[in-house]
Amino acid sequence: MNTLKTHAGYVAILGRPNVGKSTLLNRILGKKISITSRKPQTTRHKILGIKTTGNFQTIYVDTPGLHNKNERMLNRYMNKAALSMLSDVDVIIFMIAGTIWCEEDEMVLQILQRANCPVILAINKIDIVAQKEQLLECIKTIGQKRKFNTIIPLSAQDGTNVLSLEEAVQKLLPESPFYFPPEQLTDRDNKFLVAESIREKLTRFLGQELPYAISVVVDQMVVRQNIMHIAATIYVERDGQKVIIIGKGGEVLKKVGTLARKDMEELFAQKVFLKLWVKVKSGWTDDKTLLQQFGYES
Repeated sequence: MNTLKTHAGYVAILGRPNVGKSTLLNRILGKKISITSRKPQTTRHKILGIKTTGNFQTIYVDTPGLHNKNERMLNRYMNKAALSMLSDVDVIIFMIAGTIWCEEDEMVLQILQRANCPVILAINKIDIVAQKEQLLECIKTIGQKRKFNTIIPLSAQDGTNVLSLEEAVQKLLPESPFYFPPEQLTDRDNKFLVAESIREKLTRFLGQELPYAISVVVDQMVVRQNIMHIAATIYVERDGQKVIIIGKGGEVLKKVGTLARKDMEELFAQKVFLKLWVKVKSGWTDDKTLLQQFGYES
């Protein structure tokens, strides 16, 4: 009896900050596992999104945006997390935003010279490109910069051409057994998803006021009488940052907690009771021990 050959492989989504990598991953999976916001460098960790369709298992790796600011250990960690995938994946999706091409895009392109696997250029945010002639000119110009396996204009926001990207990726996956059970969506545990949800709400609610130096640690997750009780601590570097996050009369922290709790109730399909604290850990973004405690593995 003939058995269907299976194909599986790792696909890195690379690009500078804020081009829509996490939005693309969530769109592909049909579920939110990677947080998004308009603030650059929202994604700080590598996150696997696993999609199994028929005899194909595609393991997408959402990476922190590659950037040229390396003054803090946290920044260096994020670049290292993104770059570590270059030699370990079967396909790379190089993502840019619309017809914008900047210094950091050029930097990523130069880094991709080290890659020895197929590279797909994904031009995101075409839904906000008013002049299609500009898009065609962009495709022509960037297509001359290096040999791409294919170039796909798309919109991660509304889904345009995302299926075409998935199909292009599948054609490049090697023959292989599946790496994960077909029903698994990510390699991250629930504590990680909870911490990221809280950080996302802080990012969205505070906008430009948000201190760059925040991290969230989940201290407890336990189910009692069909209610999930979650306790988490938000760490900042200075007392002034703590004041911003708590807000007048605790208003900001309460709002963030309410928004995060709603996300968690949808994620876990049960009622959630969430407690949040804010603590100061001076200099944590440049402290190797604290970075490891907060989940930033070397």
